[in-house]
Amino acid sequence: MKRTILTKIRDSFRYAADWFSETPERALEQAYNAALQIKAIEDEYFGGKKIAADSTDYGDSEISYFRAELQKNLNIAKRRLAEFKASNSVIGISNYNQTAAKAEVVNAAANNGNGYPQDSRDKSSIILEKLKFIDRVISKYSPKAQRSQSEKSLALVAVAKNKSSDSEELSSPISNEQLYLSNPNSDGKADTISDKTGVLPRSIFKTINRLQRELDPQSEEEVVKKFRKSKAKTAISLRFLLILIIAPLLTYQLSKLFVVGPLVDKFRNDNELDIFINQDLEEEALSELGRFKERLEFENLIFEAPKFSHEQIEEQLKEKAKEIAKKSRQESADAIKNVFSDLLSLVAFAVVIFMSRREIAVLKSFIDEVVYGLSDSAKAFIIILFTDIFVGFHSPHGWEVLLENVSRHLGLPENRDFIFLFIATFPVILDTVFKYWIFRYLNRISPSAVATYRNMNE
Repeated sequence: MKRTILTKIRDSFRYAADWFSETPERALEQAYNAALQIKAIEDEYFGGKKIAADSTDYGDSEISYFRAELQKNLNIAKRRLAEFKASNSVIGISNYNQTAAKAEVVNAAANNGNGYPQDSRDKSSIILEKLKFIDRVISKYSPKAQRSQSEKSLALVAVAKNKSSDSEELSSPISNEQLYLSNPNSDGKADTISDKTGVLPRSIFKTINRLQRELDPQSEEEVVKKFRKSKAKTAISLRFLLILIIAPLLTYQLSKLFVVGPLVDKFRNDNELDIFINQDLEEEALSELGRFKERLEFENLIFEAPKFSHEQIEEQLKEKAKEIAKKSRQESADAIKNVFSDLLSLVAFAVVIFMSRREIAVLKSFIDEVVYGLSDSAKAFIIILFTDIFVGFHSPHGWEVLLENVSRHLGLPENRDFIFLFIATFPVILDTVFKYWIFRYLNRISPSAVATYRNMNE
């Protein structure tokens, strides 16, 4: 028996040592796969260029999706590279190569009986190639690379201006202007004077470009492609919203019926005296029993002869007290079940959110398109409706009813001081958030909607 336990402990330590020795290889492979994902997106959707809005003609929703994928893979690659460096500094490439060589010896012996390992130099070259590829992909999106690119564009503009100023001494103003126009910025990102001002308005050029796109033979395919993307995004958003609603509710009901409910009932059945979970529930039960007793006495007084004798009244009071106690015990048990079921439903909601980052990005773009695609009057109507419901003149009554129901649902006593303090602070904070959103975002995106909102609110 002792030998078996020692063998298991030895196997466990050997497994942990093998897993730790394989950490550099595993981390490097995961970082390499993340870089491959970024490179695949660049090659398939951006023509091998950097994932950016100016590299293609995709819409805002598509660009936000690609940026979310890029950020996710960049985070994975950076974390796994840091893990590779930390583990490699402890284990070392030589140990890693020895572990890989031993594994290859075992695999070769199992396959064909030939136990010659691969050269460690081949392993080192593979590691270096993977690191070079990862650095080459990630370096495009580092803040240093972006600053150097912007400085390069500014330098090109400065060189163009210097060339134009040097040629001014030897040429006429017409040739100087031709030189300036014939040497635009190569990347087209820096705005020159010719970009800011021109003989014709920019709207004319935009109209011409739109007509060219509409007359393009492939424009129909692009429209169909965009429609399919929009349809897929709508389906994903609606399905994700249903999952966000159904998953917590289903978890709440199933856990309350099959997990939490039986456990709470078993625990409370062992303690017969534990009837009331809080003082408010006890006061309600006593008040109900008192009203029942007063009703019996009133019926005895309105008749000439007493309807019930003293013994009958006592018997009915005992039956009513048992009924009220059973009802109160059930309400207390339901409150305890609600607490644990709500916690499990919150866990289910958090799991859905954590596992659906891509769907969240698609849903965010879908909501932005729906909200900002409304007319100005519709935006103003929705803002006024929500502000009046949550922070309006009659909103304290709604908040009071909501907090009382939440307290009863969780089995908590109704603390009037807390309810009044909450009503005095939270709607004010919410109103400030609404006003800040209107001032900070809506005023910049849709000023006409803000003007319509102010006119409607007045």
